[in-house]
Amino acid sequence: MVLYKQKKTRDLKGKRILISITVLGSAGPIRFVVNEEELVPSVIDTALKAYAREGRRPVLGSDIDDFFLYCPSVGSDALNPWETIGSRGARNFILCKKLRSEKMKDDGKPSEAFSRKGSGNWKAWINKSLNLNISSH
Repeated sequence: MVLYKQKKTRDLKGKRILISITVLGSAGPIRFVVNEEELVPSVIDTALKAYAREGRRPVLGSDIDDFFLYCPSVGSDALNPWETIGSRGARNFILCKKLRSEKMKDDGKPSEAFSRKGSGNWKAWINKSLNLNISSH
């Protein structure tokens, strides 16, 4: 009589997805697998650790509160810290460093002064990238 060991089943709460995070100023995106139910700060933390582990430049630091995660295909607003990474159905994101003087409103969104002044950098970069890709076809 042969006894079989039961396979251990992992308790997967949600689907695992491959995401790609582009860091402004870096050579290329970071790709890793996450649970679609993970919250945005956890994903930012994982991205910063992977970025540092790979020795990428520019050096970003490790404080997750210094960064925004954007989903350019869905809209121009940063993801809220209490959102799950799979909530918008996207797989590609942009990680941007916050300005030092930036203040947050009570709802977790950037203040109006930051939105008008600082968000132009990443929006200009996205528009330029999209225009170059569209015009080359």
